[in-house]
Amino acid sequence: MTLDEQLIKGTFQNEKHQTRVNIIYTGYWLGQRITEQLKPYDISLPQLNVLRILKDQNSAPISTLEIKELMIIGNADASRLVDKLCAKKLIWKKPCPHDGRKIQVFIDDAGLDLLEKLDNEMSVINEITDNLNGKELKVLNQLLNKLRA
Repeated sequence: MTLDEQLIKGTFQNEKHQTRVNIIYTGYWLGQRITEQLKPYDISLPQLNVLRILKDQNSAPISTLEIKELMIIGNADASRLVDKLCAKKLIWKKPCPHDGRKIQVFIDDAGLDLLEKLDNEMSVINEITDNLNGKELKVLNQLLNKLRA
């Protein structure tokens, strides 16, 4: 029996068990769909997360430690992700003028261009929630926020 069938049939110990499995399954399912959308651009979901963080900085420098703190997946190796994005010429870094031990990271125009392109082409991901109306989306967001509180 597939997990989809289990989720529909209700072969769980209780509602809490079903909810826990459903959340994990849905997170994995969504991650896989996003990963498929990113494949043609040779970029991973954590790398996309770093690019979005840098874009939100509006050209202000940010350290790798600050990037790690802002990442969705907090245990990611921000230094390694930054190095990979630098190698792809999507971001750049330089030593901090005030503290030589820190590295300042910036998004490059190529990184901004890639984000714009991805935003335009990732409509498939946005369509995932098309079967929910505005009220349902608001309730879902409230419940997910409450779960993490």
